[in-house]
Amino acid sequence: MNISGTLNVFRLIRDPALCLPQHTVSTFNHLPIPLSKAFPKKDGEKEVDIRAVVLDKDNCFAVPHANEVYKPYNDKFRELRRTYPSSKLLIVSNTAGTASEKYEAEAAIIEKNTGIAVLRHSTKKPGCKDEVLSYFMQHPDSGVTSPSQIAVVGDRLFTDVMMANLMGSYGFWVKDGVVERKNFFARVEDRVSSFLLKRGYCAPDPRSSFE
Repeated sequence: MNISGTLNVFRLIRDPALCLPQHTVSTFNHLPIPLSKAFPKKDGEKEVDIRAVVLDKDNCFAVPHANEVYKPYNDKFRELRRTYPSSKLLIVSNTAGTASEKYEAEAAIIEKNTGIAVLRHSTKKPGCKDEVLSYFMQHPDSGVTSPSQIAVVGDRLFTDVMMANLMGSYGFWVKDGVVERKNFFARVEDRVSSFLLKRGYCAPDPRSSFE
């Protein structure tokens, strides 16, 4: 059970926009690279400077419960690795890398198959935001000096996107994913986001949060 996710959902009562992404794509293959291209500079706005990327695994770049990149996404995945090499790319999963021997073994397999580090974290998303920030700050080669230089890519609004907004980072929502989103919580997320957008809510702007 994701206690962190359950508790953090109550934050939406006070600030519903925390679950809204700054950018939405249909699938992983639709990600703009570099990710900053999703936000063309407008007059008077500070330019978006995304230097590092956090990737969710299940239904983002992999079939749920699989530990390798979904084959149709291989080219996009390689392009992402070239653009964000070494510590600039990090996998953060609510299974692999969490406090369990089973999931520790899974993290090692994913790292071998993808060539990307999997964050070892004690709290599930969105509550592991401090551990994510700590990782990038401990790796100067990531180039990250502010949360607004990080993008979080994932298929879940109440975990991936919400963690991005709580950090002051950019949330990229993979709306359709590898397989159809059939579970109850995914359907709730879709309905909540549609309702909020119709009511005129907008995702937070990381550029204004950390000036």
